[in-house]
Amino acid sequence: MPETPFNLKPWDVAIIAAYFLFIIWWGLRNSKSSNSKDYFLAGRNKKWYAVGLSLFAASISSSTLIGQSGDTYSTGIAVYNYNLISVLVLVFFAWFFLPFYLRSGVFTMPEFLERRFDRRAKYYFSALTILGAIFLDAASTLYAGALVMQRILPEASVPVLIFALAFAAASYTIPGGLSSAISAELVQAVVLVIGSVILTWLAMSRVGSWATLQARFAGTEMLHLIRPLDDASVPWLGLIVGIPILGFYFWCSNQTLVQRVLSADSIDQGRKGVLLTGFLTVATFFIIVFPAMLAKVAFPDLPKPDMVYPTMLLEWMPVGLLGVIIAALLVAITSTLSAILNSASTLFTLDFYAAYKPAASSRELVRVGKITAVVIVLIASLWAPNIGKFGSLVKYYQEMHSYIAPPVVAAFFLGLFYKRANGTGVFAGLMGGLLIAGLLIFYKTTVFGNLHFLLVTPFVFLAAASIMVVVSHLTAPPPPLKTDAYTYSGEILRQDLAALKTVRWHHSFYFWSALLVGVCLAMLAIF
Repeated sequence: MPETPFNLKPWDVAIIAAYFLFIIWWGLRNSKSSNSKDYFLAGRNKKWYAVGLSLFAASISSSTLIGQSGDTYSTGIAVYNYNLISVLVLVFFAWFFLPFYLRSGVFTMPEFLERRFDRRAKYYFSALTILGAIFLDAASTLYAGALVMQRILPEASVPVLIFALAFAAASYTIPGGLSSAISAELVQAVVLVIGSVILTWLAMSRVGSWATLQARFAGTEMLHLIRPLDDASVPWLGLIVGIPILGFYFWCSNQTLVQRVLSADSIDQGRKGVLLTGFLTVATFFIIVFPAMLAKVAFPDLPKPDMVYPTMLLEWMPVGLLGVIIAALLVAITSTLSAILNSASTLFTLDFYAAYKPAASSRELVRVGKITAVVIVLIASLWAPNIGKFGSLVKYYQEMHSYIAPPVVAAFFLGLFYKRANGTGVFAGLMGGLLIAGLLIFYKTTVFGNLHFLLVTPFVFLAAASIMVVVSHLTAPPPPLKTDAYTYSGEILRQDLAALKTVRWHHSFYFWSALLVGVCLAMLAIF
């Protein structure tokens, strides 16, 4: 099927233009930039619905819509495992890690590592996160958005479209900070869900129901979440040993996402916001994966899997609704990019500049944050066109993270659950993990052959964790100042369980977390 441009009517163009103007106005209207607390953490007063909706909007990027749709088209529903297992990770995060993050009052995840270990761990993770935000997160988001925009404006080049999208997101994020980003994301999350539901309904009306898929793909693995061990998409063992590690890195130590949780006005509000994100993430099966499978029936011979989402829009959306759904896609682009810009500028400003110049005023930190965001968006825009050389967006993103994430996850887990871990041991493990990651990029097939990257991930995790434990035991134990307030204990669990007696069941975070886990297990059992 040729890649023809969208047949946009004036009404579609008007909807898209109106959306962009509104979202920029809305973001600037709700900006807070008078001091560093307001600019970087939105004043720490957000309620659960704001935390949950903004977290979901920031996590569903254009690369998610296009990449997951494309991966579903080529390999079936197994890509949904990343979302489903990540929901379980979110529940774990809300139970154990979130209270420590909020009680500590930190602005960044690297800052938490400094308090638990030392500055070396902070600087390493901060630099790694900034580089990842530029070359993985922001660049892939811009590239995916440009692929769709080029179907709207075929005469425009990919680099030009990338810079246009970068400017749109930066126009309200850089002046207004996290408050602008979250305010815009509340609107964007609603538009995204509504637009995706419309697309799903149109796909069903044109192709059929789940029974249609069962008839078309009978005898294949396309409709199964649990795959054989040698499956090229998601081997079953990868669900247990690989995806949880990547999920923890993405949801629980990723500054772009955790920064939304840090803006909550209490632990309870933060926890409920995370659970709201979990329920919305479960729903991505019905608004991303399911319509992509129907598209596999309707358009079986697309030359590129990543073009399935734009093709659904082109072929199925009527006048007016096409503008709505493209606006929904642009929602994902701008919301994710704004989240990345704010978080990366926060890291540089507070972890590096503030350490270099501790006497800097709050206003000066805000100014440096804005300048940093401009530099970041420029670098990401220049790199983004190169992503086309790496093939699938999903594979590019996931495989890169499978190498760099495990040592960081090991540091956070040992920090919270193992008091004997110290700064020297963790830094040695992070450096060892970095060396292993570098070797794997060039020699993975020599060491592991064709082993799936999800099965390589736990080896990297165990190697880094082993270095951290061994070196920690060979050096002095950490002082109580580094462990008492930052490691988990049985007393904390008893306090949490005692709090259950004072809350009605339908208001209880624990009830909703149990329900969410039940929904995830049911999805695994059904599919």
